[in-house]
Amino acid sequence: MRFSSALLAVVAACGLLPATAATLHTDIQQRAAQVEPKVIAWRHDIHQHPELGNREFRTAALVAEQLRSLKFDEVRTGVAHTGVVGVLKGGLPGPVVALRADMDALPVTEPAGLPFASTVRTEYGGQQVGVMHACGHDAHTAMLMGAAEVLAGMRAKVRGTVVFLFQPAEEGPPLGEDGGAAMMVKEGALDHPPVQAVFGLHVMPRTSGTLAYRHGGAMAGARMFRIKVKGQQTHGAMPWAGKDPVITAAQIVTALQFIPSRQVDLTKGPALISVGSVHGGIRSNIIPDEVVLEGTIRSLDPAQMVDMAQRLERTATNIAAASGLTAEVQVYGGAPVTFNDPALVDRMLPSLRRPEVGATAVKEAVPGLVAEDFAVYQEKVPGFFFFLGVNPPGLSEADAAANHSPLFKVDDAALKVGVAALATVAVDYLGAK
Repeated sequence: MRFSSALLAVVAACGLLPATAATLHTDIQQRAAQVEPKVIAWRHDIHQHPELGNREFRTAALVAEQLRSLKFDEVRTGVAHTGVVGVLKGGLPGPVVALRADMDALPVTEPAGLPFASTVRTEYGGQQVGVMHACGHDAHTAMLMGAAEVLAGMRAKVRGTVVFLFQPAEEGPPLGEDGGAAMMVKEGALDHPPVQAVFGLHVMPRTSGTLAYRHGGAMAGARMFRIKVKGQQTHGAMPWAGKDPVITAAQIVTALQFIPSRQVDLTKGPALISVGSVHGGIRSNIIPDEVVLEGTIRSLDPAQMVDMAQRLERTATNIAAASGLTAEVQVYGGAPVTFNDPALVDRMLPSLRRPEVGATAVKEAVPGLVAEDFAVYQEKVPGFFFFLGVNPPGLSEADAAANHSPLFKVDDAALKVGVAALATVAVDYLGAK
């Protein structure tokens, strides 16, 4: 005689049968469906009230309140400024696994349209800017809160311990401050209790409900740079009476593009240097004293990262010197290559493919140059970082706006898949029996 998985789950819950792996995964599926309305509401609320790195006070309070309401064994706040670490002990002995979500938003102004669109404004880099969850961290936080509720509701059947890492400042802390994954690790987020593996996911502008993975290098290493080109202010009608940092900065911007295109061996992997910010001057007829360039260096090869940083400094300083100016170069922050432990990926792929997770497809991702400081956790323990497609219905991957665009959109229907995937990899790693 054969019974449905739903009937078996009910029987097991009543204590008439031992909880098998099959009934655990059915339980996850059902609980993920039950918590879906909350996850969507949390996502909308966090989206409407975004906060920049190291300033996620409201978001952290929301997370901590949720974990405490679930009777977590421990809830630590104020980790790495505004991070939250929750510890959930299962009812059976076993190892320790961590699940991570990032909470910070970006200095991006959101267009009107969504009923929960952000209207928040703040100061960033000395300017008044809009604030928006343009990278999907609102979805990450809401999904991990949902996974926390799923696993807390079935903790008696869970082996080992799950550590929930709600991290601030993934996009980088404010200049002059520490933060992000590096500070979480420094303050013991993986040590109390000692974590043996860490998992995380990122929403991407791909077909909704799909999951993607990659062995080894999954996301690029990245560092930021700041180049201050210092000249001598003069009248715009008499450039010879001063030293023009605008022209020199323009030359530097152009020259930097020759580093990845002509000086780096791209057979080792893709690499780039991008200038994202140019600031200088206050009036059309005044050549200013200085121009500041800010940007990023990215590569999937760690040695290439070091080499490009050295070339960038040499290029900027020499071009400035050729015109009698100076260039102060600062290369800082960023993240190492996000490296998925190949053995861990192979072990956990069957978990992502479980029908109870509900993914519409599970496929291998192509490498990209987007970076993630999840890599810092992976330097300490084996980690697996995978991707969830969230394109709204009717929007093709070719037409979808990228992360960090003010037009980036998230399909709420995909969130349930993320909740189930996070809970499933945790339970499977811990060893459902």
